[in-house]
Amino acid sequence: MRVGAVMFAAVAMCLCGAVSFAQDSQQNAAPSSETPSPAAPPQATQPPKDAVSAMIGAWEFSNADHDKICRFNFRADAVSGGNKLDIDKNCPNVFPSTKDIVAWALDNYGSLRLLDAHGNSVVELTEVESGMYDGFTPEEGRYILQTAAAAAPMRSANDMIGDWGIARGTGKPICVLTLANSPIGTDTMALKVKPGCEASIARFAPTAWRLDQGDLVLLSQRGESWQFEENDTNTWQRVPESADPFLLIRQ
Repeated sequence: MRVGAVMFAAVAMCLCGAVSFAQDSQQNAAPSSETPSPAAPPQATQPPKDAVSAMIGAWEFSNADHDKICRFNFRADAVSGGNKLDIDKNCPNVFPSTKDIVAWALDNYGSLRLLDAHGNSVVELTEVESGMYDGFTPEEGRYILQTAAAAAPMRSANDMIGDWGIARGTGKPICVLTLANSPIGTDTMALKVKPGCEASIARFAPTAWRLDQGDLVLLSQRGESWQFEENDTNTWQRVPESADPFLLIRQ
């Protein structure tokens, strides 16, 4: 009887040990109930603030031959994917690719992206020097984007002397003016209106002109003024732009 009892006790101890070992193994193998925190996503590289600030303002967008030109105005207003971009109404006529462009964005590698309303890139350009970007598409060829100040040389009074026609858009001139080289003030020159002008020009009745920081200003005796900015060498557009624009065209 003692031998049987001893054997029974030994078997019981072995069984208890096996059960304990199995429980320990299960506890060690069970995954922790604590979920590890996900790694923080990498932060997108942002361009320096001074690079963004340097873009704000008027720029000229042209082809490589500089015979197709339109104007951009880069703004600081935040929109989807970047910042707001205003383009001249004539830009889609010159560069069809620009018709959907409404925004711009810079990256930290010297690239400038012109975006549509969904934040998709329409045109991509690379900075080639301060104040100038270069890009290319198979459909329209090479683009050059440069600051308006760099693109347009400052005109002198001698560059402007002569006959200029005022037209509505691309229509025929509705008036012809002669910008004379005859000073009538500290910084103003005489202007003569030729007969046959449309009523809107006759009411304005300009009598003088001057250059103001690259813009051409026509002045009336009543103190009214019309301001024009250069589109190209022989065409100036009245600003601010309107739905019925006036152009000043060399005759």
